[in-house]
Amino acid sequence: MYRIADIAEITAARWLQRAENSTIQHLLNDSRKLLFPETTLFFALVSDSRNGHQFISALYQQGVRNFLISEEIQAASYPDANLLLVPDTIQALQVLAAYHRSRFSIPLLAITGSNGKTIVKEWLNQLLEPDFSIVRSPRSYNSQIGVPLSVWLMNEGHQLAIFEAGISRNGEMDKLQQILQPTIGIFTNLGLAHSEGFASMQDKLEEKWKLFLNCKLIISHYQEDWINSYIEGQLKEGQQLLRWGQHPEADLRIVSALKKEDATLLNLVFQDKEFRLDIPFVNEAAVENALTAALVMGALGLEISVIQQRIALLHGISMRLELKEGINQCSIINDSYSADISSLVIALDFLSQQQQHEKKTVLLSDIPETGWKAEELYERVAALLQHHGVSRLVGVGTVIAAHKEIFRSHGIQELQFFEATDLLLQHWDELNFRDETILVKGARRFQFERISAQLEKQVHQTVMEINLNAMLQNLKWYQQRLHKGTRLMAMVKAFSYGSGSYEIANLLQFHGVDYLAVAYTDEGVALRKAGIHLPIMVMNVAPTGFDALVEHNLEPVLYSVSLFRAFDAFIRQEGIPQYPVHLEVETGMNRLGFSLSELPFLIEHIPHTNCKIQSVFSHLAASEDPSFDAFTGEQVNRFMEFTEALKAVIAYPFLRHIENTSGIFRHPQWQFEMVRLGIGLYGFDAAMGANSPLEEVSTLVTTIAQIKELQPGESVGYGRRGKIIRPTTIATIRLGYADGYPRSLGNGAGWLLLKGKLVPTIGSVCMDMTMIDISGISNIREGDPVTVFGKGLPVAKVAEWAGTIPYEILTGISQRVKRIYYQE
Repeated sequence: MYRIADIAEITAARWLQRAENSTIQHLLNDSRKLLFPETTLFFALVSDSRNGHQFISALYQQGVRNFLISEEIQAASYPDANLLLVPDTIQALQVLAAYHRSRFSIPLLAITGSNGKTIVKEWLNQLLEPDFSIVRSPRSYNSQIGVPLSVWLMNEGHQLAIFEAGISRNGEMDKLQQILQPTIGIFTNLGLAHSEGFASMQDKLEEKWKLFLNCKLIISHYQEDWINSYIEGQLKEGQQLLRWGQHPEADLRIVSALKKEDATLLNLVFQDKEFRLDIPFVNEAAVENALTAALVMGALGLEISVIQQRIALLHGISMRLELKEGINQCSIINDSYSADISSLVIALDFLSQQQQHEKKTVLLSDIPETGWKAEELYERVAALLQHHGVSRLVGVGTVIAAHKEIFRSHGIQELQFFEATDLLLQHWDELNFRDETILVKGARRFQFERISAQLEKQVHQTVMEINLNAMLQNLKWYQQRLHKGTRLMAMVKAFSYGSGSYEIANLLQFHGVDYLAVAYTDEGVALRKAGIHLPIMVMNVAPTGFDALVEHNLEPVLYSVSLFRAFDAFIRQEGIPQYPVHLEVETGMNRLGFSLSELPFLIEHIPHTNCKIQSVFSHLAASEDPSFDAFTGEQVNRFMEFTEALKAVIAYPFLRHIENTSGIFRHPQWQFEMVRLGIGLYGFDAAMGANSPLEEVSTLVTTIAQIKELQPGESVGYGRRGKIIRPTTIATIRLGYADGYPRSLGNGAGWLLLKGKLVPTIGSVCMDMTMIDISGISNIREGDPVTVFGKGLPVAKVAEWAGTIPYEILTGISQRVKRIYYQE
């Protein structure tokens, strides 16, 4: 614990206002993740997209009394608050973390490299957990902000620390090295990831190696000659370098390797002892990461027999939190391989974003090796559950069960405890999970994957994976291009472009979008029932839906004289004095909207209507195309003429918006008071071309149902359209036109991705199945995944083969295809 006066001295802060000398236990940089106001210090970080100072007032209202800021604010507005002023809040956070690190003498393992950092860290935690009380980075907290927040978790109960260090440009690693002061360094590899900020691969390697400045031991593997030479040339007196590889001088030397169906069998030599190591993976990256972990274990003095036993039990690490459809209308968040406080906080944050079920449930095992006394630990866990609105807890383990009264005292309404996972499964029918969002969070030894398997609905093996991190990055990219004060409306119509409505709306609501827009009233009603409280604009309304519209506080778009009259009459009849509406103006799209000739009607009727005009908007027909910029300018001029005339009769401010995704990017001068972001959220902007900074959000994956060997003269599919002219291997995949895969992509017109290689369709696309030619690709088995679009196969390319646009491909994916939402 620290006192606020201690932190002021450590960070060399100036007191803007001094109050009670508070105890500080928690550091906060995201106002949405406030848990313990009384003992929290808020760092008002400033970035291109966010200024933390704008959240101080709200946090003060929630009970926070300690703030570290870099901009002077009116202290009188925050009586009894401690206000510390520094030139740079990020730097102050790093200085505080470095001081905290200096108070501990335990071994600290710091991991860097282009790939594999998080996997190696998580595997080392699994492998070393029986021997040490470990503190580690939560998930991939490896940035200039994530590292200091990770280091802050260190306490006197820990015996070993494992942290990641990630960089994206020169000058960053010096800061991380000063914070971490690692005793053992781990270098995974040097690859192309995050190379944009470096002049060359040599430049990148030099920056990464700064982490190991004062390490006593460095662990890596034999790589390219120039990398090996650089590493060897950087060693200082007193530093030890251990490497694995096939090189004759490797400290952990590979004698032979044999790949089986689901494992890699290695003969190794370590400290003159030859032994066999069975790694339960076949892909190269996993084998490399496992060997790195094995060498770390050996360097720490673990017996070879222990290394063999534990490596054989390694399991894949989920790098993401996944939201899946479950039994009995439940939603399942599967985080079933780890249980510690830091990852529990992240998982609970993800749980709290989900609003589709009022009831929130947590299945939680004992939390081992935290360094805290059990009573203190479960007091904190109970407070976390209470803060995140959890109403039901199912606990597994003797320790958590022994502290059930703590959970009861924190108002958790339903409590059930089992000493072991087997006992829970024996009483499964009594648990009666229904209509709730369930977080499954368990330490590895409790085997909670067995519980997840029971909870998850077994459905069609074709799935659409939705990367919420990618969507958030796309959102931030556009937000950074908005003028100060410009609001953002997100389009979530058409099942959020096929991605799933309320899950996407939850994310957007959580991250501060101002408005949502849907196509039809029933889409808006579904969002309201799922707990979305943002303003929602409905673009296509009909008089038959007015009741539902008003009942669920949805805002209609009025685009014609008849619709205006009808809705105005309806709300008058209902006795509603003012109801928010949006006016659509026709400027050249020639789809919907009031024309200039109908402007006199609006000027006459708006002063007397019961409708409150929230916004006036129009659609740009070709904002992405430079050849139509003159026409786009004409549209904007018509729009401004229309809105200027309306200002004369609307006695209050209203929002104007005309820009869509491409308009935000290409025409920032016409943002007005609001913009509408649609397909750009999902990773597409027709104005950007091949060098788009956006990341595609959706990946469609199916699996192989059967493999056949065919001979010349045979045929494939209906109408015998797939002709076999040579010995051919085909696979039938679980995907058809009923899933939204276009029939036009049959007979070789479409290609899919299998084991990193493009394979063509053969024969016609069937309702539920499609056949592909997999000739020449080895080691293919039934059940193997096949990518329809996603990483390595952009949906734009699939749309090009089908003769359409990405919108149509995405929105055409059937709702029988399971959506899985994940957040890394």
